[in-house]
Amino acid sequence: MIRYALSCDHDHGFEAWFGSSSDYDDQAARGLVECPFCGSTAVRKQVMAPAVSGTKKTAPSPDALKPEALKQMQSMMMQAAQQVRDHVEQNFDYVGDAFAREARDIHEGRSEKREIYGEATPAEVKKLKDDGVPCARLPSLPPDPKKAN
Repeated sequence: MIRYALSCDHDHGFEAWFGSSSDYDDQAARGLVECPFCGSTAVRKQVMAPAVSGTKKTAPSPDALKPEALKQMQSMMMQAAQQVRDHVEQNFDYVGDAFAREARDIHEGRSEKREIYGEATPAEVKKLKDDGVPCARLPSLPPDPKKAN
């Protein structure tokens, strides 16, 4: 596993883990690496300093990379993502594909201030961000196997 410090074309900094440096290169080339703040796929690696600590321990614990530990971490991340989605769906107004227009109207005072969520194209999201309208993507979730036919 390798951890990269990354940033997008809007200078949002974040970190991501990959199986290898070639995994990052492959995923980035296919547009699969995206900023968790704005959804931009124009992501680049940042200069990183090696991790240095005052202890003699230099390698992660062997347990840290076991498949069951990785599965547990993935499960915890999926639970957190689901909790975020559930909170938004229960407490925000769904505006469908009118999200970009509604977000702009609220931001500019033409519509009542309220929390909303909905659908927007990457181009609409970029335009909102460029114009200073606050918005963020909901975390993506894998399909629910119980709902598959």
